[in-house]
Amino acid sequence: MPALKKADNEITFAGIGYASPGEWFGDVSKVKAKAIAEQQERELSKAQTFIDAYGGKIYDGYQKLIESKDVDAVYLPLPPALHFKWAKMALENGKHVFVEKPSTTCLADTEELIRIAKERNLALHENYMFVYHDQLKALDDVVKSGEIGDIHLYRISFGFPLRQKNDFRYNKALGGGALLDAGGYTMKYANFLLGDTAKVVTAQVNYIDDFEVEMFGSCTMVNEAGLTAQLAFGMDNDYKCEVEIWGSKGTITSNRILTAPEGYVPTYTIKKNQDYQTCELPSDDAFHKSITHFVKCVNNAVSRRSNYQVLRRQATLLSEFKAAL
Repeated sequence: MPALKKADNEITFAGIGYASPGEWFGDVSKVKAKAIAEQQERELSKAQTFIDAYGGKIYDGYQKLIESKDVDAVYLPLPPALHFKWAKMALENGKHVFVEKPSTTCLADTEELIRIAKERNLALHENYMFVYHDQLKALDDVVKSGEIGDIHLYRISFGFPLRQKNDFRYNKALGGGALLDAGGYTMKYANFLLGDTAKVVTAQVNYIDDFEVEMFGSCTMVNEAGLTAQLAFGMDNDYKCEVEIWGSKGTITSNRILTAPEGYVPTYTIKKNQDYQTCELPSDDAFHKSITHFVKCVNNAVSRRSNYQVLRRQATLLSEFKAAL
C-alpha cells in the first residue's frame, strides 16, 4: 500500500474485499451459524483496520468487488491455489489482474488466464517484484565489465525458518509448498541470469515429518551455452537470500538479492583469491516499480503481450521442475 500510494497519479486504491461465508466455507449448509458469524466478524475487522489506515471502501465479498463498476483492476494476494479461480473471474468481468506469485499452481491454468486476458485486451501481471530492483542490473554490469572474468557457475539460495503451523504455505489444498513459495524466486532469477534458453535438468524436493508439502528442495538449470545455475530453496531453513557468481578471476556474493525492501542499501562482496572487497548496490522500491509496470501493461498493448510471455515462461519452468522429479 505505501508503494501504491506513491503511484497514486497512475492508479487509485478503490477498496478491499473480504470473503463472504460461501466464498470462505463453500457449502455453508454444513457450517454452524456461530462459525459463520465469527468468520464474518474477524474478516470485517481486518478489512476495517486496513481501510482505517489507507481509505477506500469495504466490499462484503470478493465477487462483489470484482463485479463493481468502480473497480478497473484487481490485486490478488490470496494463497496460490485460489489465484486461478478469482483471476479468471476478474478477467471475465473485464478487470485487469495484478496477482501475487505464483500466477497459478500449474502451467495449464496460467495458459488459460493468458488466453482470456489476451482475448479481452487485459493486463495480467505476476508480482515477482525483485526483478525490477536496480541491484540486479548493477551486479550484471559488474559481471559484464569482466572484473571477475568468465562466469563458470551461478548459485542462488532462498529459504527461511518455519512459521506458525497454520500458515497457508504448509497447506497442500491452498497451494502450499517450498517450490511455489520459495523455489519460484530462485528459478525466476536464474532465468534472468541464464536467459530464456535455460532449462531445468535436475530437480529434488524433500519432506519432513508432520508436514504434507515439500519443505525444501533444489534444482539445476542449464542454458544452451552450457552455463549452469544451482538453486536451493526451503521453508525449514536458516534464512538465506543469496546469489554467488563464480568467475575465472573472482567471485561475487550478495545476500539480499530477492527481498531488499525500500530504503535498504544492499551490498556485494568480490573475492579474488583471498582478497575481499565489499561495495554498495543501489537502493530501490521494487514493489513500486512492479506496480508501475502493471500500469504500463494496462495502457500499452505491446507491454501487455510481452508480459504474457513472461508469465508463460515462469509457469513453464515450474512445470519443467515437476517433470524432472
